[in-house]
Amino acid sequence: MSEERKLQFRGGIGMSLIPVAIYVFFCMVLFIGFKAFNMEALAAGGFLALLIGGVFCTSYSDFWESAIKGISSITSVSVVVILLLVGMFSALIKLCGLSGGFVWIANAVGMKGGIFVAFTFIAACIVSTATGSSIGTMFIAFPIFYPAGIMLGANEMMMAGCIVSGAIFGDNLAPISDTTIASASTQQFKNGKPADIGGVVSSRIKYSAVAGLITIVIFAVFGGMGGVYEGGSIDAAANPVSLVMLIPVVLMLTVSTKTRNIYEGILVGLVTGTVVGLAAGLFTPAQVFSNDAANNAAVGFLIDGINNILPTCALVISVFGIMGVLSDAGMLNLIAEKILDSRMAGTTQGAELVCMMGIAFTTILLGGVTSASILTFGPILNKIGAARNIHPYRRANLLDGTANSLPAIIPFMSVFVFIGSALNGLSPVVVAGGTIYGFVLFAVFFGAVLTGWGCQKEE
Repeated sequence: MSEERKLQFRGGIGMSLIPVAIYVFFCMVLFIGFKAFNMEALAAGGFLALLIGGVFCTSYSDFWESAIKGISSITSVSVVVILLLVGMFSALIKLCGLSGGFVWIANAVGMKGGIFVAFTFIAACIVSTATGSSIGTMFIAFPIFYPAGIMLGANEMMMAGCIVSGAIFGDNLAPISDTTIASASTQQFKNGKPADIGGVVSSRIKYSAVAGLITIVIFAVFGGMGGVYEGGSIDAAANPVSLVMLIPVVLMLTVSTKTRNIYEGILVGLVTGTVVGLAAGLFTPAQVFSNDAANNAAVGFLIDGINNILPTCALVISVFGIMGVLSDAGMLNLIAEKILDSRMAGTTQGAELVCMMGIAFTTILLGGVTSASILTFGPILNKIGAARNIHPYRRANLLDGTANSLPAIIPFMSVFVFIGSALNGLSPVVVAGGTIYGFVLFAVFFGAVLTGWGCQKEE
């Protein structure tokens, strides 16, 4: 569809937002009404939003041409392909039980109280960075670390919050995280190429490191307040051998950032991880890839990785379809122009502040589903940032950093808080209150915008 040929909606251009409104409504019903979360349901909501939203367009066929154009864009295809590849590496790390190695370290050193809370935060950061999955990290870490922390004198709010904080840390920083992939892919250089993931991650480390160090200190100092040390042993969950899987994780991160090619990083991580895991006896060859003759099916972590990531890919496809509609309707340009014409966005600093507010509002509206909010607001930030000559790396960092901070931990409107609460029985308000990293990361990026720290211009 040419740039001049805009989609027409009954009732005006504002009606092009109907698919977005339907998707937001679906999120609210899912999170607040059903108190449930899964990517399959979110993807279903996205496709239903397209099916119903097209009725309000003057041409249903043109509507779907625009949706397919958005789905088939280079950005959309790149995100889906990378997600499918990282799914296999993530499944490999999950199979090896890396968290058990950290429990062994805690036992060996004799940690308790606030020190154990700080250590759990660090362990959760490493696991989430290794797997690229915040939700997966919470399901792995809560059953192992939370009861152990309470037994060792940790404050229950801080103990729950440190696990959610660690999960968010990796979601923000990991090169194989869906939000990192989405934030980099939606920000383009002047030549039209999307920002490379390795470069984005390299420039993001300083923000995550500062926020992480501050968070560690807070957890260490306040993590044991009100806790009662009960003694006992948590040896059952300990497995020091699993720590060898840090080797492929480090290699994957190093190669990805040094070469600025995520594909090379994943290849190195998969090959070395498979070799190291087999040599250490953490899994068998059959668990890599084999035939389940009884069920006529192929099994193994390679298959599991693809299966586990498919719902996320479906969500990405549906959101890009909605973005394709908004783009051809002229709504994305209209929103970007309105922001650029505002007095506040007249400077680089003002434009960055407006973008922080925009991504924060979008993230809250979408129930803390950061991948969806980044894909939704990313194209708008891309236009605003390009107009103010803000480097794509900086844009991607503001996009991901803001989404994965305070807006992602609003009680009753956050998938992170909801899952954290469901896994330990605490009130969502309590879990959100202990998620210190979300507060600190927001403060770090807000301070970076006000002071200009880390601001880059595109040459």
